[in-house]
Amino acid sequence: MVRYRHTASFGKRQEFIAIAELLRRGFDVYQTLVDDQQIDCVIRKEVSGNPTYLDIQIKARSKDANQRSWGEWPSVNLRSPRRNFFFIFYSEPADCYWIIPSSALSALARRTKSGKHIGELKVTLATYSNETGFRFRTEFEEYRNNFNALENFDG
Repeated sequence: MVRYRHTASFGKRQEFIAIAELLRRGFDVYQTLVDDQQIDCVIRKEVSGNPTYLDIQIKARSKDANQRSWGEWPSVNLRSPRRNFFFIFYSEPADCYWIIPSSALSALARRTKSGKHIGELKVTLATYSNETGFRFRTEFEEYRNNFNALENFDG
């Protein structure tokens, strides 16, 4: 495999995996052409007979990534938390999703205080070691594989 093609398409492949999971679960999913507003896709659902739209940002880790980073996202830019904005984090090695409202992510994640990614969020959802395997962070447990957060969103 050509290394450039592998790295250039990595993020898009992982997005498609998460979108395929949303479709498998029966969500109405619309993809954006450009990700300049932190939106990878939009979910449309009916709330009290009216269409409601959820903005989704997808972040993923592949099994090909460094083992230390299998449950970490060190530089998540969160510009505008709001009720209908969700992050879906996917770790392929852990075979796990975290569906987190942007406001909860803003409150729970650590903000970088210095360096190149100052002001961005460092999100650690799980740690991994060869000795113990995955250890999931308890403060994010309610979001693990919780697609109900999207299904039950009431506007």
